[in-house]
Amino acid sequence: MSRAFTKEDDSLEVPIIPPRAALPPGTTNYVTPAGLEQLRQELTQLEVTRTAAEANRDNAADRTRRLTVLNGQLSALNDRIASARVVEPAAQPAREVRFGACVTLRPVAGQGPERQFAIVGVDEADVAAGKIAFVAPIARAVQGARLGQRVHLRLGSKTEEVEVISIAY
Repeated sequence: MSRAFTKEDDSLEVPIIPPRAALPPGTTNYVTPAGLEQLRQELTQLEVTRTAAEANRDNAADRTRRLTVLNGQLSALNDRIASARVVEPAAQPAREVRFGACVTLRPVAGQGPERQFAIVGVDEADVAAGKIAFVAPIARAVQGARLGQRVHLRLGSKTEEVEVISIAY
């Protein structure tokens, strides 16, 4: 094939490896047992995908680029699994909000809906499923609160006072 029809800089392109969920520097990587299992399943799936990519010999440049991305993702995931510190939610104090708690908050002013969420690790967080990372501002605001205690939440430019009405592990 003539070099006239290829882009010379294609081989110099550095593939972008999607970053993992943010974990602030120096912060312990707490995970629930379910979160660790989720990471292990992700590892298995990435290894299967990498094996398939290694077997695909259609386009060497695409294959190399794909394998570079997959190897980067696997490296980051292995680092995350290695740094994981499993916290058993059932071992937490039942009347205090800690990592792994399912919390229900009620606005003290009586206006607005109750909020319910679980405090989980950064890799298992899923706002749509009601799972909030322990490093999120709302999780930080309620950690350490006891059943019946009032807490102030900063919601953008305003502050709302809420009461912890339920804690479950």
